[in-house]
Amino acid sequence: MGEPTEHRTLFADPVPQPIPSDLSKQTSNEHQQLTHSHYYKGSWSLWLILAGVATTLGSSLPMGFHIGVVNTPAEVIKSFCSESLLSRYDVSLNERWLNVLWSCIVSIFIIGGCTGSVLGAVLANKLGRRKATIVTSQLSLVGALLFVFCRAAKSVEMLILGRLIVGLAGGLTTSIVPMYLSELAPLSLSGTMGVACPMGVNVGVLVGQIMGLKFILGGDDDWPYLLSVYALLVIICLPLLFMLPESPKYLFVVKRNEQTALKELSRLRGVSASILTEDVEKLREELRAAQAQAVNSEQWTMMRVLLDPQLRLPLLLVCSMQAGQQTSGINAVFYYSQTIFKQAGLSELSSQYATIGCGAVNVCTALLMLRLLPRVGRRPLLLCSVLASAVILTALAATMSYLHVAGMSCVCMAAVLGYVLAYGFGLGPIPYFIASEIFEVAPRPAGMAWGSLANWGGNFLIGMCFPLMRDTMGPFSFLVFAGITALLFVFQKLYFPETAGKTPTKVAALCNRGFRSRPTRLFEPELSRV
Repeated sequence: MGEPTEHRTLFADPVPQPIPSDLSKQTSNEHQQLTHSHYYKGSWSLWLILAGVATTLGSSLPMGFHIGVVNTPAEVIKSFCSESLLSRYDVSLNERWLNVLWSCIVSIFIIGGCTGSVLGAVLANKLGRRKATIVTSQLSLVGALLFVFCRAAKSVEMLILGRLIVGLAGGLTTSIVPMYLSELAPLSLSGTMGVACPMGVNVGVLVGQIMGLKFILGGDDDWPYLLSVYALLVIICLPLLFMLPESPKYLFVVKRNEQTALKELSRLRGVSASILTEDVEKLREELRAAQAQAVNSEQWTMMRVLLDPQLRLPLLLVCSMQAGQQTSGINAVFYYSQTIFKQAGLSELSSQYATIGCGAVNVCTALLMLRLLPRVGRRPLLLCSVLASAVILTALAATMSYLHVAGMSCVCMAAVLGYVLAYGFGLGPIPYFIASEIFEVAPRPAGMAWGSLANWGGNFLIGMCFPLMRDTMGPFSFLVFAGITALLFVFQKLYFPETAGKTPTKVAALCNRGFRSRPTRLFEPELSRV
């Protein structure tokens, strides 16, 4: 007898059934999305690169430009001020009061910077990171217009107001731009994007020094154009700022607009939001942390951040780092550099070129930091930089007392170059962006504002005290800078955790017990790799 029909049916090869085409495509798409989500790692995209370029050239570089450009035309601008006051008010200033007026013109920039630092937290939360950066650029253009027309109007007031406005723009830049770039970048690139702002400042200082050369815009009649030439870059970059995406973290955590945040995140990364599971999860993690902290409807103002015991250590780390960047005496070293180069036998012009060379070294170290930060980490670079700076400042104070000894001027030149290198490999760039890696999204604008205020305050303090220290202590004033830098090293050595490879939520958890925290003992650095 033949096999039963049921038996043949049970063991026969099944007849393949056609899969509907739409279902097949759906399954394939889901498989591809899961695969890409598993292997996707944050990398450079067109919008991320454009954000770095536009903010560096259009915001950070102009700020550095105003720091480096004002010394070269000093005597010419003093003459303009004297003639302007005489013709308009029939007031004749002697040398002493003319120097006082010049000091006001220089220092008003720092006062504007302090004001901009405080306003940065408000604008970053009210307008958003991108729109606040646009406002900064517009202020820079207003300052440029005042510089261009102040001589024709014979108005010292326009010159002072222009310096105040560009200082205000500079304070907003240091408070907002590093935060904006770090929030745009994936975790693996946060350090690289963080260096963009200080690198722009360094390039701006160098460009200001170069543009001040006699054969470029350093002529007696060129100073209004010298002060305002930066506006060309601002005008070029401003349209790009209008096209850039808003910070997804700001939209997701602060504005609680999930749909728009994911749309901007997708545009920023250049891939569908459905495969950005890691990025979205980090956004949700920061949102949960913000909701846990929001015990009431009070916003994260600068005063609230100052009084919050869990943020006390992060705030001290950021402010001491930012203030220590200035009180390490970098501006004083650059001031003395021309004297040292002249003592070494260089002419006035050659000394100016040598000082420009130091600025170029500072820019080159910032470029190298783009590669070093993701590989070495923030903590080792900062500690080595601070310690080396303190040692070299001590050596500089000792050797400058013996400039009359043969060959000692060359030693001093080497010390100046060594200090610029040590400063550039950590103490220069890291303080600008470290607050964006220590503070979570909600208190971040206020934390960044406090750090920026400490930086500008340190700059103002050195500007006021250094002339007196120079006259009373001479080269030994560098021992004061060395002592302050050494104290900074001790504090950061005890409490500054490695932030590379950690989300701000994890870093905040390491520091939330104030001085009882020992963040450097709990975890080994989790360095991100490019």
